[in-house]
Amino acid sequence: MLKLYEYPSSGNCYKIRLLLTQLEIPFERIPVDILKRESRTAKFLSKNPNGRVPLLELEPGKYLPESNAVLYYFSQETPFFPTDKFEQAQVMQWMFFEQYSHEPYIATSRYWISILRKPEEYKQALEQKQPLGYAALGVMEQQLKEHPFFVGNNYTIADICLFAYTHVADEGGFDLTGFPAILDWINRVKQQPNYIQITA
Repeated sequence: MLKLYEYPSSGNCYKIRLLLTQLEIPFERIPVDILKRESRTAKFLSKNPNGRVPLLELEPGKYLPESNAVLYYFSQETPFFPTDKFEQAQVMQWMFFEQYSHEPYIATSRYWISILRKPEEYKQALEQKQPLGYAALGVMEQQLKEHPFFVGNNYTIADICLFAYTHVADEGGFDLTGFPAILDWINRVKQQPNYIQITA
């Protein structure tokens, strides 16, 4: 059975749980407490030298880190990844966008505020991340005004990738009330078959 080494409240770990659940692929969850530096032990580093979760063990001794790489690996030849080459590239476009223009601002803010619970300690950095996070949300809003999902009008791993941290953006100090298309999209994602909550 697949083994998912994870910190449960992490959006990156949730991405994998959501896709595997929606694909009805069984997996074992193995908690790794990053606040206790369990991802930095010699034992864990032997599995992932980058010292980060999520990490998926595909079979004994065969590991795949990086949430978006895992999404790509399991979505192949499923409805979660398009067959059209241009749409495939668009999925990757949005996944790169999530990593470079979205996650560093929205996910990091959530980590400081809701996981570390140190908003005052990171107050200045949080203020710097606010306009960049809202800029990313603005890009998403424009896309979702015209389309029900991010690529080809179908629910794909691009949606899973961006949903993970967007739907809990309020936990990072971001107000989504000014983004009606995003809010409608969040509801559409929650209505997909085999949907699970991040706290499940």
